[in-house]
Amino acid sequence: MNAFLYGVGLQWRLDIRSKSLLVTCYVVPLLFFAVMGGIFTSVNPAAKDTLIQSMTVMGVSMGALIGLPPSLVEIYGSDIKKAYKANGVPLYLGLVSMYLSAFIHLMIMSAIIYVIAPIAFDAALPENLPFYFGMLAVFIAVSLGIGSVLGLAMKSQAKLTMISQLIFLPSIMLSGIMFPVEMLPGFFRALGKIVPATWGYLLMSDNSLVLGNLWPLAGILAVTVFLCGLLLKRLKVD
Repeated sequence: MNAFLYGVGLQWRLDIRSKSLLVTCYVVPLLFFAVMGGIFTSVNPAAKDTLIQSMTVMGVSMGALIGLPPSLVEIYGSDIKKAYKANGVPLYLGLVSMYLSAFIHLMIMSAIIYVIAPIAFDAALPENLPFYFGMLAVFIAVSLGIGSVLGLAMKSQAKLTMISQLIFLPSIMLSGIMFPVEMLPGFFRALGKIVPATWGYLLMSDNSLVLGNLWPLAGILAVTVFLCGLLLKRLKVD
């Protein structure tokens, strides 16, 4: 256990020095928040009620879907994987340590938005703080699960970038954080229910638990855990 915790702590410190993680988990989400927060609240003052939730969904989605997968490809698509095998290190250790490290970074980024939004844009704070961060943790876990599957399944950085963008952009456009989902055609509303960003936004916007919004995320998380297990077994054989 001590070795595992040391590995997670080491990965977290390495990630702090990573330019790609700095950009995807902090710089771009916080710049987007700084610019779009002012635009949203100027165009529609009612946006202050859900500004924290919408900006957090965008930041988490970017960090999980665009920031995490390339780091996993660097391990499992290179000779680092062979070094793991040669030294008897379980293949899952790299995935778990990166997953937990990214989880911590995304929670920190979300906390920054939570603190600054009321000061900068007079955004409304969620009424139930423990509930909000609990649902945020669920959303981050599910989003990182999808990012983990992408990172384990892809061997090419170029192909990974394309696939990640194809998942990230619909997650932002169809989740309701940019404009109400009622404005979308029926097909796109149905498509938006596939992405975790939609359910994460709904969960964090509620003041009490709505199981109908939680079950889709639980199902997606279960599928990603299963797929990660299969992909790690495949990588072990390769």
